Amino acid sequence: MRKRHPVLFGLLLLSLIGVAFFFLVYGMSSVKGDKTTFIAKDRIGVVPVKGVILDSKPVNDVLEKYSKDDSIKAIILRIDTPGGGVGPSQEIFDKVRSVRKKGKTVVASMGSMATSGGYYVACAAEKIVANPGTLTGSIGVIMHFTNVEDLFKKVGLRASVIKSGKYKDAGSPFRDMTKEERELLQALIDDVHEQFVDAVSVSRTLDKEKVKEIADGRIFTGRQAVGLKLVDELGDLEHAAEVAATLAQLDGKPDLVYPKEERRSVWRYMMEEMVSVLKREMVETVVETGPGLSYIYVGQGR
Repeated sequence: MRKRHPVLFGLLLLSLIGVAFFFLVYGMSSVKGDKTTFIAKDRIGVVPVKGVILDSKPVNDVLEKYSKDDSIKAIILRIDTPGGGVGPSQEIFDKVRSVRKKGKTVVASMGSMATSGGYYVACAAEKIVANPGTLTGSIGVIMHFTNVEDLFKKVGLRASVIKSGKYKDAGSPFRDMTKEERELLQALIDDVHEQFVDAVSVSRTLDKEKVKEIADGRIFTGRQAVGLKLVDELGDLEHAAEVAATLAQLDGKPDLVYPKEERRSVWRYMMEEMVSVLKREMVETVVETGPGLSYIYVGQGR
């Protein structure tokens, strides 16, 4: 009969307990800056909305994750964007409303800029906090078209088009628009603009006609926006956290939780940053000069 080794058995048992404890702590921990902290109290999740809004998925994925986390009692949308595509902006707006219906408090905190689509997204929050110098507003829609007809004539090029309907190439860069085409596209712009005005009017509990008076694309400072009731309070991210904590009826000062970032090597970081810059420049050029509908402020000199 084999002899038992109680010492080895004990070490093995302790090792298994240690591994189990590690995964328990890791699963209940969160990244805050460079530190990992154990969840000891209620938390507020921060969702960054940065740069031109081209895709709703990155933001909506974080919103969905936070909405399912019982330890996160409130969410702050940290907005620093000139806006972007109409579709992605509306999708984030709808997602925020959905998260609020599930019982999560959502507060918008404006950084240096929250214009057009950025303001559209902010309107979905329960409260909006802006810095006094934040640029916001720019309630409007824009489409850009480029006409290269004269350039083609100079170099001796000519475009030929075969189409299924007379409006199929409306906005073509190879010729001027007809009166009918311009009226058609203007009606489209007016409809999407009406959707923006409705969203602001309903979300901010403002008279629709009053919103229309300032929904001509103009921008405002945060302080001006408070006077127009487009923004609720003035303050920084910390103040927005206090507002969120009050609305969620939280005691003390909750920790702010940010989305976890994947660890990257220096080489990978440099390559991804280079690709990101090139991609951003290319896409922003398309957004600002292409025929797509945009909730974006383009007067920044970018």
